[in-house]
Amino acid sequence: MSDTQPQEPKGAIARFLAASPDSVGKTIFVAVAVCLVASMVVSAAAVSLRPVQEANALKDRQVNVLQVAGVYEPGINVSEAFAAFEPHVLELATGEFVDDRFDPATFDDSAAASDPELSVALDDDPAGIGRKSKYRVIYLLRDDAGDLDKVILPIHGYGLWSTLFGFIALENNGNDIFGLQFYQHGETPGLGAEVDNPRWRALWNGKRLRDDAGDLQITVAKSQPAAGPEFYVDALAGATLTSVGVDNLVKFWMGDAGYAPFLAKLQAGEF
Repeated sequence: MSDTQPQEPKGAIARFLAASPDSVGKTIFVAVAVCLVASMVVSAAAVSLRPVQEANALKDRQVNVLQVAGVYEPGINVSEAFAAFEPHVLELATGEFVDDRFDPATFDDSAAASDPELSVALDDDPAGIGRKSKYRVIYLLRDDAGDLDKVILPIHGYGLWSTLFGFIALENNGNDIFGLQFYQHGETPGLGAEVDNPRWRALWNGKRLRDDAGDLQITVAKSQPAAGPEFYVDALAGATLTSVGVDNLVKFWMGDAGYAPFLAKLQAGEF
C-alpha cells in the first residue's frame, strides 16, 4: 500500500480557496459576483417588462387624447373609445397626409425627430426642441354623421426645467381651441407644474388662435394683449419661465413651422 499523501491543489484557484474568508481577494470576488448577478436580474426584468411599459405608455397617450377632446370618462374602455379617432401621418411642410408612406399606427414622432432623414435642425427655435420631425401623427374626430368635429395635434417645447409634451384640441374650423393639456413634463410642483391644474387648462377652452386677418394672436401672458381677451390665457402665478415656454411652444406649433399649412387646408374645407 502506498503511503503517498494526496497532493494539495496548486495554482491561483487553490490559493484563492485556501485564503481566509475575510481576505481582500475573496471580498472583492463576492462583491463583483453579487453585482454581476444583480445586473443580470435587473436586465432580464427590464427586457421582460418592456412590452408592459410600452403598452402602458400607449394607453396613457390614448387617455390624454380622449381627455383633451372631451370624450374621456372614468371606467370607459380606452381602446374602444380611442378607435373613434382617425390617426394620420401629417407632412408639416405641405399640410398633406402621407399615410401611404408611413403607418400612423406605428410611426414614432420622437424617433423621427432624431433621424436626419426624417427631421430638420432648427435655427429659429423658440420652442427649444433642437430638431423637428418633418412628420407628426395627428388625430381627427368625426361626429355621428361623419363630419369633422375636432382635430388633436401633438405639441412639445421647453419650459423651465423640462420639455413639456402634450396635445391641443381644435374645433373643426381649425382656429377655435377646445382644450390643451400636457401629459409629460418635469416642471416645479406647485408652480410650473400647475399646467396640470384643471382650472388653468379650462382657460384655453374657447380661445382663438388667429384674428380675422389671419394673424396668429394666441398669447400666454400676465396681462391681456391688445388683440383682445379671446386670444389671451393668463400666465401661471409664480411660474414666469414655464408660462413663457408654453407661449413659445404653442405659437411655434401653430405657426408656419408647425401646423399652419395643415390648418389652412382645414379651414378651406379639404378635410
